[in-house]
Amino acid sequence: MELPAIDMGENFLSESARASENIFDSQFARETIFIDRNLITPHYTPRVLPFREPYITKISSVLSQTLHGKKADNIFIYGKTGTGKTSVTKHVMQQLLEFSSAKNIPITGNYVNCRNHNSKYRILIKVVKELFPEENFLGFSAAFVYEKLLDYARKGNQLVIVLDEIDKVKDLDELVYGLTRGNDELEKGGICVIGISNNLMFKDRLDPRTKSSLCDHELIFPPYNAQELVEILEQRTKLAFKPGTVENSAINLASAIAAQESGDARTAVMLLLRAGEIADHKGLGKVSDEEVKKAKKQVEEEIIFNMVSTLPEQQQLVLFSIASLALEKKPMQKITGETEEGILFSGEIYDEYCKISKKFKETTVTARWYRQYISELEMYGLIYTTNSGKGIKGQTRLIKLGYDAGKMKSLIEKELSIA
Repeated sequence: MELPAIDMGENFLSESARASENIFDSQFARETIFIDRNLITPHYTPRVLPFREPYITKISSVLSQTLHGKKADNIFIYGKTGTGKTSVTKHVMQQLLEFSSAKNIPITGNYVNCRNHNSKYRILIKVVKELFPEENFLGFSAAFVYEKLLDYARKGNQLVIVLDEIDKVKDLDELVYGLTRGNDELEKGGICVIGISNNLMFKDRLDPRTKSSLCDHELIFPPYNAQELVEILEQRTKLAFKPGTVENSAINLASAIAAQESGDARTAVMLLLRAGEIADHKGLGKVSDEEVKKAKKQVEEEIIFNMVSTLPEQQQLVLFSIASLALEKKPMQKITGETEEGILFSGEIYDEYCKISKKFKETTVTARWYRQYISELEMYGLIYTTNSGKGIKGQTRLIKLGYDAGKMKSLIEKELSIA
């Protein structure tokens, strides 16, 4: 029996050719509207920071003491996410280090993200590793590491330590007190601490001794308004996008959305970034209002989850308790017969929080501090609260989670490693 001939022609050759291609060939060849995508990310710090000149002047004025070999005062900076706190601080630090290097003045800058280094020991280890890169401090005591830091300063060096998300430090009072007392022991050199926090009420929780030493100078960064955000986005667009690829209306819309939500420059920048990625993916060649609208939901989730990850651990535990109860509890039935999902009583949340804290061997805060945390979570827009009214027995505070309970619980489980 004669077998049918197998066609080894064009189809086989084209399949073979496709198999030999690198999977990134098409991605590399794809047209893009970006000049440099990194310049429209929240992590990029531009050389010019519009509408933050007074804060740049204030911080640089305080730090200028180090240029004359004098100890600089500590600075505490706070404000909502996306108001330019970290960008301004990094900008001033970069300028200070560039100037001091050119003038051969012994100044060292250390930036620490306290979300990753959340204790006195971890912070000290990170700083001294940068000061003595050739040495290994693994296994040494906190006292030894602390003395190494002081020894470095005693040689006449001025240390400026930036503690970003300072509210994440578990033993902050001990850390700040130690650095301040160390400064008192130094005849030459000095240590300056710049603390940055997104939590507007964090300062109220500090020990009076810590507050007096850390808050020599306080700066509160306000949210940006819509017009300021327009100018910020126009600046970034010129850097990151090819000319003519972003419509003015798209910039205006992204600015308006961010201003309405929180005055957060990070939100505005991310809206334009994601809108640009959508336009690229569809091969549109231009960002319009439509792409900004499509990017809005994605960015909202990113911003909220980023906000949750920066919350202090106790607030995360309270939020975790709310999410857990919201998933377990049946819809609330009012006297009128109506039902509503996700409505929780303040008291039952506090009871759940106490159980969860004990389960994971965390300190349980008092009811007064719990109420403070609830107020702060509402201020951030993560929950909604109202006093019970008609149709519910008694007087209490009703609380509802502002976002998907399952996603929120899963996120906090990862943050607290309690899954």
